[in-house]
Amino acid sequence: MIPTEVVVALITLVGSGVGSLAGVIVSAKLTTYRLEQLEKKVDKHNTVIERTYKLEEIEAVIQEQIRVANHRIADLEKQMEG
Repeated sequence: MIPTEVVVALITLVGSGVGSLAGVIVSAKLTTYRLEQLEKKVDKHNTVIERTYKLEEIEAVIQEQIRVANHRIADLEKQMEG
């Protein structure tokens, strides 16, 4: 017959193995979840950056149009004076 100490040691070994495995699985799930949340935040950030870049392009075009319009107004004012 197997000594009691050996049986207790085997049960302890199995329990420790199962507990460790469960801990690793839970930790991996948590890490995966946190990575997914971080990816969502990064996507939001990238979207904001892209929109900001587009707005800056539009703003540059509008500024150029304003400069052209101001030059045209100045030219018309000179024509009216002279």
